[in-house]
Amino acid sequence: MKYEDLLQNFGTLGYFDLAAVLQLFGESRENVLMQFYRWGKAGKLLPVRRGMYALPEKFTRTEINPAELANNLYRPSYLSLEWTLGYFGLIPEKVVIYTSVTTRLPKAFTNAFGTFRYRHLKRSVFFGYKAIQLGKHKVLMAEPEKALLDLWYLHSGSWDESRMVAMRFQNVEIINPEKLLAYTTKYNSPRLDATVRQWLKWGKTFNTGTIEL
Repeated sequence: MKYEDLLQNFGTLGYFDLAAVLQLFGESRENVLMQFYRWGKAGKLLPVRRGMYALPEKFTRTEINPAELANNLYRPSYLSLEWTLGYFGLIPEKVVIYTSVTTRLPKAFTNAFGTFRYRHLKRSVFFGYKAIQLGKHKVLMAEPEKALLDLWYLHSGSWDESRMVAMRFQNVEIINPEKLLAYTTKYNSPRLDATVRQWLKWGKTFNTGTIEL
């Protein structure tokens, strides 16, 4: 297998699994891994997790979108929690860690494209996401209401007023109260029910960290 063969078959994707290479070229795992090691040392290959690799943009002219990569590093998953809240402008910070949820065990990866964290979510509440176009890429991302619920549900403890203020929520008018309530019932969580009731009580008084009761 030559590097040119790898570029020809995977260059438009930007990243690929070791299993796909073994199936395509029919070479032994040992030989492929040795070749990958050499290409890695030469800067021609970037490991993104065990058994998955990316091709540097300078060799392929294919831009890798880290948000799209987050969907594919660990499947099934969708972006949610802090990263998605930041994307929708519900919190003021630009979140640099790509936070996702998955039905599998929690995982974390750090590579040349960023840090990627995955929280476990039970299958019954693995919903409320859709494909959003980010430039040339489609990314699976929680709806704003679902990102909020995932955050409140997966972060333990009570979401009282002081904790809500600390999040500095903003642009809360984009949250659909009916959808928020409908999604909440599927979690079957009294703690989450109480959190949502408080959120709806405060309503639009959230604004850059200020709550007026």
